[in-house]
Amino acid sequence: MEAQTRAGLVPSPTSPLRVFILDDHEVVRRGVRDLLEAEPDIVVAGEAASAREALARVPAVRPHVAVLDVRLGEGGDGDHAGVEVCRELRARMPELACLMLTSFDDDEALFDAIMAGAAGYVLKRIDGSDLVAAVRTVAGGESMLDPRAAARVMARLRDPRPEPEAPYVSPELERLSPREQEILELIGEGLTNRQIAERLFLAEKTIKNRVSSILAKLGVGRRIQAAMLAGKLREQRGPER
Repeated sequence: MEAQTRAGLVPSPTSPLRVFILDDHEVVRRGVRDLLEAEPDIVVAGEAASAREALARVPAVRPHVAVLDVRLGEGGDGDHAGVEVCRELRARMPELACLMLTSFDDDEALFDAIMAGAAGYVLKRIDGSDLVAAVRTVAGGESMLDPRAAARVMARLRDPRPEPEAPYVSPELERLSPREQEILELIGEGLTNRQIAERLFLAEKTIKNRVSSILAKLGVGRRIQAAMLAGKLREQRGPER
């Protein structure tokens, strides 16, 4: 039996890690496939060249991880079609871990992918061994971001720029108590549960339980998604005086 976590399915010691690959370039698909299948405990369960193919095949083969190309423009699916595939697959298969793979430093695609439920986002110039490690990381229920991408996310969260339109007020944020909003803001600052506990003089277990409650109320499954909503909360409150 495979053990199930909130973020995904973790292969048992006797079960291989199953991966699905979506990319509209055959050479890239072959390269990723060869790289992954060189590992004795990883099997490529399937692949697709378009969003439509992926949405049809992934539920049938039930992989642990889907490696999704962000841009499928040459396949006729649109610039960020891979993000929409992630969103749709996660809606159908909440246990699936999606790792976004792209050639471009695209902040908007990065933020959209995180909010779509992606477990990781890496650039195609990543080393082969690092890509394998990223697949293993998201399969284990953890988040994986290219360090440069992660730095940009946190910079944007800490110093959000005003949008030209009025900011969207998320109804999910209104469900949080004042204490939960305080914890959410600390998550947005990048603090760990232990650091938050020390800041608020609470037990780490208490913070862990509060964070789980916050994620449930916000309707998100990942801490970094909550951090992005923390940025929206700061925008709504405006600058402190």
